[in-house]
Amino acid sequence: MTIGQNMKAVAAAGIAIVLWTMTAISASAQNLPIVRDAEIEALLTDYATPIFKAAGISRKGIEIVLINSPTFNAFVDGRRIFINTGTIETAETPNEIVGVIAHESGHLAGGHQYRLREQIARAKTLAVVGSLIGLGAAAGGGIGGLDGAAKSGAGLATAAPSIAMRSLLSYKRGEEITADQAAVKYLNATGQSAKGMLDTFKRFSQESVLAGVNVNPYELSHPLPVDRIALMEELARKSPYFDKSDPPALQLRHDMARGKVAAYSGGAPEVARIFRDDPSNPGARYGKAISSYLRGNVTSALKDIDGLLAQQPNNPYLHEMKGEILLKARQPKKAAASFAKAAKLDRRNSGIIQAQLGFAYLSTGEPAQAKKAIKELRAALSSDPYNFAAYDYLSRAYAQNDDIANAELTQAEGNFIAGNIDDAKRFAIRALMKLPKGTPAWQRADDIVKYNKPKKK
Repeated sequence: MTIGQNMKAVAAAGIAIVLWTMTAISASAQNLPIVRDAEIEALLTDYATPIFKAAGISRKGIEIVLINSPTFNAFVDGRRIFINTGTIETAETPNEIVGVIAHESGHLAGGHQYRLREQIARAKTLAVVGSLIGLGAAAGGGIGGLDGAAKSGAGLATAAPSIAMRSLLSYKRGEEITADQAAVKYLNATGQSAKGMLDTFKRFSQESVLAGVNVNPYELSHPLPVDRIALMEELARKSPYFDKSDPPALQLRHDMARGKVAAYSGGAPEVARIFRDDPSNPGARYGKAISSYLRGNVTSALKDIDGLLAQQPNNPYLHEMKGEILLKARQPKKAAASFAKAAKLDRRNSGIIQAQLGFAYLSTGEPAQAKKAIKELRAALSSDPYNFAAYDYLSRAYAQNDDIANAELTQAEGNFIAGNIDDAKRFAIRALMKLPKGTPAWQRADDIVKYNKPKKK
């Protein structure tokens, strides 16, 4: 699903900027299903901040991006660390995720991704040259009537890509070990254990033995030979923090995140599977509430959320979830009150929650509330310009307030940010016809109309 298609789908559904609104962005020349969630983004930021500081990359604008995938995997691209939702669901402790972030930070700090691209280019060249040599030998043997030479040449042609791949994987393993060593350094510097990393490595090593094959993407992108695991164990156990456990409050947040991921990925059965040894865990109860909400059982969902709120009254994300449930129950005013509470308690001032509050105001259908919606949605986009659904909601709020010019300008800006340049220009032209010439809004519309796409090299 492209960004533009996703915007239209969300708008057509008439729903709030729900947890797990997915968009797609370009990374590693692929469109990835990106997940936006205020709660998990805040948790990962808290995991990463001290690690980034220890790695010396905190001032480089590094982002952590969630990918909607059930597998355990993480990788770096540009200034982003991509982490699968399946990684959060699989990891039983915060320390395991912190270890993943520390490892990927080692790649970023060491510039491995740039050197890897050079190695990939070299491997491709080696493969091509090897293939040409092999084909040349095959042709020569064929002309001379030497079948053995022809077969030998074909073998060279087949082997060349394999040789190139082995060379590349050998280099990759070296970089992985370097990133492991850097990760342990960062964990020690922040007073955290490397046991989570070691547990992750051992888990996948054991699964590989049982399955007989390497099938998990984490293993394919992070080769895990026995000697690497042995080295990791040696480094981890030397740390004075090896036996240090995660703080209970952090473990609680992690459990809540696991429950949320499980609910959205597999519903109540998946939540029960994840917490089969601890069914009374708050994360299990949270997942159960979300599963009920997704099935449309708002009465049960509200009961469970209220039960959790009685124990965690200052948890902004429980108030956020309650707002979602109330919207589904067609109670937008009560939903707005819950989102307002969430926004007040949210120490990170998430644009996602602020946009949800704006949408709740808009959903009342009252003109006075539409003005409140405009204020909240503009603030949300100011802090989070990639919240694509928020552009549609803001446009609708302007239209409800009889401001058609800004409604069309907002659609133009949303489509422009999403990369839908033709649609952006169409809306911008319509906005120009209504906006006072020379005003900042008119200028923004004019800039979009005059924008020229970069030529492909």
